[in-house]
Amino acid sequence: MLKQLSKSVYLLVFTVIIICVLYPLVLWAIGQVFFPFKANGSIINGPDGKPVGSELISQQFTKDEYFQPRPSAAGYNGAASSSSALSVSNYALRNRVANMIGPIVKYNSGSKAGQLVAPDIETWFQKDKFQGSPHIVAQWADLHNSLAQAWVAIDSLHTQYVSDWAKSHHNIVTKFIQDNQQITQPQPADLAVVFFETFSMNNLGKFLSVVTDTINGKTVTSIKPLNSGTDIQSIFFDMWRQDNPKADLQNLPGDMVTTSASGLDPHISLQNAEYQLDRVSSKWASDLKRDPKQIRQEIEQILQGNASAPLAGIWGEKFINVLQVNLELCSRYGKPL
Repeated sequence: MLKQLSKSVYLLVFTVIIICVLYPLVLWAIGQVFFPFKANGSIINGPDGKPVGSELISQQFTKDEYFQPRPSAAGYNGAASSSSALSVSNYALRNRVANMIGPIVKYNSGSKAGQLVAPDIETWFQKDKFQGSPHIVAQWADLHNSLAQAWVAIDSLHTQYVSDWAKSHHNIVTKFIQDNQQITQPQPADLAVVFFETFSMNNLGKFLSVVTDTINGKTVTSIKPLNSGTDIQSIFFDMWRQDNPKADLQNLPGDMVTTSASGLDPHISLQNAEYQLDRVSSKWASDLKRDPKQIRQEIEQILQGNASAPLAGIWGEKFINVLQVNLELCSRYGKPL
């Protein structure tokens, strides 16, 4: 009995050593020797030599100088999996799509075929009338309270701006508390709608945008009322579309507007990247004070050089890795302003 028990113990120890120690060590050694890049998470370094992410995990890019990845329902979290579960009738879905395509969508036919819609959105916005009624910004805030509140909360600069406004508009805040007695100490986001209503009355055809200026050699970021820019093109695209339902717009690549269910989606189609090319190249040209056509050709070459398809390009649609392409843009042109 004791002899049989000892053999079982020896077998257990032997098995644990092989499976839990030797086997993982062998795999680790093979990975480190023959596949060190992939074995260590496919980590990519930036121009300064510091790690900036993995080529296997998507990251969010918001600056116009960068190519943007496919939207992520999981918030670009590589450890999460989720679904937006938003229907076509949900304005949150239309707003998300509008924020992406407003500055880059083009006309499909007519005298403006191939031209950007963005300038017409700005012209329409500056007239400050939506469906015949004035004060577009106030209407936007009234119709979509949650989006107005999200604008205030999404950036500390936005929050501080509304907070400062509240301190100088005591009468309006007092009336808000009287009308909403359940909110005794309103936070900036709570005041979003009444803030935008007041702003719209005093700033016809304008919206607030973050602006970066150089003052005495120092970079200063602030919020200013503007009548043009990507914020207007994005936020108010859907309202412009409702006022111009007959405008024939180009179709968009599917992966530009449909969400990924996880953060493990680092690629976009080459067609998607080509659709973003005008926005990216024009912004770099503006930053660098260079010929837009030349910059566009250079970035087009970067895209073609990074594009790849399954089975060594033999089969399937071509894709690019967003992080790799954006890093190459930084290496060539420097960091965005």
